[in-house]
Amino acid sequence: MTETQVLVTGACGEIGQALVQGLARRGGYRIVTADLAPLPDTISSLVSEHVRGDLLNKFKIFYDYDFDVVFHLAASLSSKAEESPEMAHRINVEGTMQMLAMAAYRSEKYNKHVKFLFPSSLAAYGFRDLAEKTGAGRVKENEWNAPQTMYGCNKLYCEKLGVYYSRFLGQRHLEPNPPAMLDFRAIRFPGLVSAFTVPSGGTSDYGPEMLHAAAQGRPYACFVREDTKISFMAMPDAVRSLLLLMDAPREGLTCPVYNIAAFSLTAGEFREWALKAFPGAQITFEPNIRRQGIVDSWPEALDDSKARVEWGWKPDYDVDRFFNEYFLPEIRKRYQ
Repeated sequence: MTETQVLVTGACGEIGQALVQGLARRGGYRIVTADLAPLPDTISSLVSEHVRGDLLNKFKIFYDYDFDVVFHLAASLSSKAEESPEMAHRINVEGTMQMLAMAAYRSEKYNKHVKFLFPSSLAAYGFRDLAEKTGAGRVKENEWNAPQTMYGCNKLYCEKLGVYYSRFLGQRHLEPNPPAMLDFRAIRFPGLVSAFTVPSGGTSDYGPEMLHAAAQGRPYACFVREDTKISFMAMPDAVRSLLLLMDAPREGLTCPVYNIAAFSLTAGEFREWALKAFPGAQITFEPNIRRQGIVDSWPEALDDSKARVEWGWKPDYDVDRFFNEYFLPEIRKRYQ
């Protein structure tokens, strides 16, 4: 049986490692990865080839590959992007545009719909103040698209680039018998939490950071207020959503970008779970003005009804199952 050719950029990140493992468990894929870093031991044996280096310098290599699916995960995340906006734009926008152009070229050359899966973010939304945020409720894909961070601006713009390269490049859709075009699909993720990788300093990482510190008996000063609330998701659900969207028949999709959601928690509720699991945990709240402002601009909850109807999305992990069956058992094992 012919293997499906897959490229995963940013493969050494939290999503990338989990996605490579998910593809390998399924079987039937030849997986090529790309990242600045060498592959960790957890996934190195699962990958056919690893391209190491800056994508903006390496992307031309991929014109020689016949990929069926591209998962473009490489990105400069929110907090880091605020520290270096120009570098974030280079990585997040220019890098994505080059990968889209490559995949669109492969689509046309081989006259097949190369699928391009793009992880977007709740950072694509933006509220001016807390009153707007709390009054918005569950936010739909086409609402409050006014990001206040470089990362959010990058993600929203790259969604638009994906639509351009998949629908309007060269206006080929106007031709009587147009060649196959790129099949762009994006998911706006909530804050993602992995039980198997250490948090990397993302703006939504205060929850898992809190529990990792508690499990090690270290004090933790949370950088947002106790009442701060956003949407979160277990990493297995994030990976499953990418695979579900990859598998979905193109004719059943009505839009290029979909919200998905699982559960919403305040920072105070994360602390309650930490204290319940690790009595005596020392957790305080010392909000950082810059990072607090970023999280305050993000929705408390996302409306994922389109994904549920159109491609069968539904999370496996609610908040209780997330803590009791996924996250807490693994970090106990890690630090025992």
